[in-house]
Amino acid sequence: MSVFNRLVVGTLPLVPKPIVRRFARRYVAGDSLDKAVSKVHELNAQGAMATLDVLGEEVREAARSREFTEECVRVLEAIDREGIDSNLSIKLTMFGLEIEESLAHENAERIVARAAELGNFVRIDMEDRTTTDATLRIYRDLHQRYGNVGCVFQAYMRRTLADIDDLPAEGANVRLCKGIYIEPRDAAWKGYETVRRNFVAALEKLFRKGAYVGIATHDEYLACAAVELIDRYGLGREEYEFQMLLGVDEELRKVLIDGGHRMRVYTPYGREWYAYSIRRLRENPEIAGHAAKAALGLS
Repeated sequence: MSVFNRLVVGTLPLVPKPIVRRFARRYVAGDSLDKAVSKVHELNAQGAMATLDVLGEEVREAARSREFTEECVRVLEAIDREGIDSNLSIKLTMFGLEIEESLAHENAERIVARAAELGNFVRIDMEDRTTTDATLRIYRDLHQRYGNVGCVFQAYMRRTLADIDDLPAEGANVRLCKGIYIEPRDAAWKGYETVRRNFVAALEKLFRKGAYVGIATHDEYLACAAVELIDRYGLGREEYEFQMLLGVDEELRKVLIDGGHRMRVYTPYGREWYAYSIRRLRENPEIAGHAAKAALGLS
């Protein structure tokens, strides 16, 4: 990372919103459901599936949590109406987890139940360590009662290998990613190669357990390691998938699709695009540098 890009990453909140919006187009499908559906049509035409995500988290008003719940129901109904190949990803703090676990549980159940009626699937995203236990409790209950719900494990978390042991005996569906939240060292592995090693170990453990895994990575090394494990365990095309973020390493996405692997693209949309875009820019310092140069009239 260049010195300029490092400085930019530390001062991203100072970049004007219009400049951030310009670069957000790469990562966010738009601010409306119609735009998100249109983007999924494009992804499907390219041979990729999608998971739609309504942007927003850490909701602290019960009424607002229910508004997001109804929006997610509308997403599921739009997927069914439009005939697009997509499921839905949700974050429990959007549905009131920081207010009361029972409220988030109630709202999530409303979404999962409607998805079941429509023959669709809901992925409960994992957030920071303070929400992990509650998230897994809600996931396990909804999985037992509906079946059409999955969870997420983060390879940098020290607890992940143990959490895999507690997955349901049948029908477990897991997204495995590295993890993005800033966690203390006693909770998360910090070394780059250490996280990679734990990712591969977790993936192999999930395969041994018979889980369906969404292998969420933009790291070519991990994609290669995953392909090797898929081959070693003799998995068929319908027994796993790769997952990537909208706008990130589209070349690798195409390589994997062309290699015969199923690919699902995480496709966020909504009015809460700014915080999400800042997070993406922090993870991609070169793009953050371009955004800053544009703001300064240097590009």
